[in-house]
Amino acid sequence: MMTKPSPRKMSHGVLLLGVLLGLVSCASVPTESAEAALQRANIAMGASALRSISYAASGTGATFGQAFVAGMAWPRITLSSFSRVADYENAAFREDAARSRAEPNGGGAIPLMGQGEQRTTGMLRAGHAWNMVGPAPVPAPLAVDARTHDLWTTPHGVIKAALANKPTLRQRTEEGRNLSAISFSLPGRFQATALIGPNGLIERIESVQPHPVLGDTASVITFSDYQDFGGVKFPMRIRQTQGGFPVLDLAVNEVKTNIATGIEVPALVPAFAERAVAEKAADGVWFLAGGSHNSVAIEQKDHMLLVEAPLYDGRSSVVLAEAKRLGNGKPVRFVINSHHHFDHSGGLRTAAAEGATLVTSELARPFFEKTMANPNRIKPDALERSGKRVTVTGVNGKRTFTDGERVVEVFYIDASVHAQGFLMVYLPKERILIQADAYTPAAPGAAAPARPNDLHINLVQNIERLNLQVAQILPLHGRMVPYSELLAAIGRKG
Repeated sequence: MMTKPSPRKMSHGVLLLGVLLGLVSCASVPTESAEAALQRANIAMGASALRSISYAASGTGATFGQAFVAGMAWPRITLSSFSRVADYENAAFREDAARSRAEPNGGGAIPLMGQGEQRTTGMLRAGHAWNMVGPAPVPAPLAVDARTHDLWTTPHGVIKAALANKPTLRQRTEEGRNLSAISFSLPGRFQATALIGPNGLIERIESVQPHPVLGDTASVITFSDYQDFGGVKFPMRIRQTQGGFPVLDLAVNEVKTNIATGIEVPALVPAFAERAVAEKAADGVWFLAGGSHNSVAIEQKDHMLLVEAPLYDGRSSVVLAEAKRLGNGKPVRFVINSHHHFDHSGGLRTAAAEGATLVTSELARPFFEKTMANPNRIKPDALERSGKRVTVTGVNGKRTFTDGERVVEVFYIDASVHAQGFLMVYLPKERILIQADAYTPAAPGAAAPARPNDLHINLVQNIERLNLQVAQILPLHGRMVPYSELLAAIGRKG
């Protein structure tokens, strides 16, 4: 008589069978290594013999870091032409663009809405970045990280960078499709994960890179509609977000492979060093120039007040040191930020690392409280290294700072299309106005523009609204000028 197995023995048998089948299944599908997945992409995309590549496109974009409202999307732009050159052999890169505004509000050097295009050329090689302004190269050390990221997050560049930097692999399933997720780090520059489809094509790159305002900043680049160019596959549609908002949406119309790039570092670029050149504007007031962005140091009885900590650690550390020197060692207690655009706020983390209280518009204060708390771990900046907590205080329309003798007034520039929460600083005794971007003086002796700039007109309207008795303007771009030059720029006599 056959004995019927107990339910417990049956369940154990089923469990054992399941484990064995699982082991057999795993054994029959060997796990792909990161290197093998990358070589699969190398072959599918024709990357092995690719020394350089260029592409031309048009589409839309955005001016990263120039939002009209702090924390909101970057202002949209139209790209009538856009091209990039990636030279993998020489770690060189070039980007050319013709850009115009697609919405009236927000910052950036692009002409105001409906008033033309801005043409830009940015370069990189051997860890040096520069811009071409006409025929002249202008060092751009702040751009090194971003352009290095752009070079090695091209579809073929990411394969080469990953192979050289200890890649790891995880399998990912999205919408029923199996993708190989290859992760690697380019030390001090960025971390990235490239997603490779079953056909070996790079579909998406998710990365994090350092930033002087946002800290560690996420970027997502997607590639689609691949076509073949002499054995090299390249996507005809490229989209990118940065800091959570769109920055590029390109339709590619031309691709060239293994071209001679001719990107060489101009001699003056490696020799560049940030410097703060102090020019006395009044007793205890110094205009700190020497770069693309200026600051102003104001002496108080027991401390210094600094207007503007721009760009990045490299610039603002030099400015802060000069402010303390001018004050015979007095600490910089307050740093007033003219507005939240990244070129004007990129040194606020530097100032906070030295213990300064940051003064922003009340409208931008929540944004800065959030971003100043973000880590910057990939390339630790002064704040990350200091471990200090940041104090941010706001200006709601008007705020006065005084030591009992010198008065410093901070006002909103109302109704500007440049930024919400746009601040200007006024010293009533000295009759000095300090402002950024609302007015940048033209070259000495230049004729007034045929059409007055709307930002200039708006600034004069605000000066008159507040009945400020301005004699001298200290602009945070350009040179010190008498107020009469601003009036002349809008067609009025002083």
